[in-house]
Amino acid sequence: MFFMEAKRIAVVILGSFLLAISLNFFLIEANVYASGFSGLAQLLSSIFNDFLSINIGTGVLLLILNVPVLIIGWFKIGKGFTIYSILSVIFSTIFLELLPIISLSDDIILNAVAGGVIGGAGVGISLKRGASTGGMDIVAMILSRLQDKPIGIYFLILNSVIIFVAGILYEPENALYTMLALYVTTLVIDAIHTRHEKVTVLIVTHKAEELQRAIHKQMVRGITIIPAKGAYSKEDKSLLYLVVTRYELYDLENIITETDPHAFTNIIQTAGIFGFFRKEGETVNDIQQTK
Repeated sequence: MFFMEAKRIAVVILGSFLLAISLNFFLIEANVYASGFSGLAQLLSSIFNDFLSINIGTGVLLLILNVPVLIIGWFKIGKGFTIYSILSVIFSTIFLELLPIISLSDDIILNAVAGGVIGGAGVGISLKRGASTGGMDIVAMILSRLQDKPIGIYFLILNSVIIFVAGILYEPENALYTMLALYVTTLVIDAIHTRHEKVTVLIVTHKAEELQRAIHKQMVRGITIIPAKGAYSKEDKSLLYLVVTRYELYDLENIITETDPHAFTNIIQTAGIFGFFRKEGETVNDIQQTK
C-alpha cells in the first residue's frame, strides 16, 4: 500500500512538472494558452503584466484560482481525491515559479503542438492515477456529483472565454493557435486516460459477491450481475455491469485488483445514459429502492 501511494504521489509530481514545462518552455512566450485554470492563470498573468504593469506569475495565479475550488472539493468530493489534487496544484505552482520562462522555438505552431502534447501528458497521467491538476477537473467532479448532465459544456465555456479574450487583446492568430493547443491536449489526454464523463465497465469474475461488496463499500454505484460461462473453459462465471465516472476509474481498478486479480475487465466509452444514475446525497439504499 505504501509503495502504491508513493508511486501515486510521484506520478502527480511528474504531471505537475510536465504542465510547468508545457507553459514555461512553449506556451507562455508564444502567447498560446493552455486549457482550464492553467490557461486562465496564464491569460490573467499576461493581462496584469502587459496592461497593468503588475508582475504576477502564472504559478501564483494558478494557486489563487484553485484555493476556493479545492476547499469546496474537500467537502463535496472527499479528502483522498482532493489531497492529491492539492499536491498537484502546489507542485505546479512551485515548478512554474522555479523554471525559467524561455522560448525553445520561434515557430508558434511548434510551440502550440509541443505545449499541448506535454501539457496533455501531465494531465493524463495524473487522472490515470486517480488525481487531477485541480481547477476545472474539480469543478467537473462536483457537477457530476450534483447532476447527471454533460460536464463538457463547462470546459467548453471556460476555454471559449480564454480563446475569445486572447483574440481580442492580442493577435487573432493567437486564438487560433490556442485552439490547436487545446485540441492536441484533448487528444493526448484521450490516449492516456479519457475525456469521457462516464464509462461502462464490464467485469468477468469468479468472485461476483465479494467484488460487489467491495465496490459498494467504497463507492455508491448500481451493479447488474449477469450469469456467464467461459466459451473455452466452460466454467461458470458472473458478469458485473456498471457505469462510473472517469474520476472513479482508478479506485475501481484498485478494488478489482485487490478482490479478484484474475478478473477480466473491459472499459467502454459511454456516449450517454438514460434513466437513474446516482447523484449527490443518494445512498445504496436509495438505488436499491428505485429498482
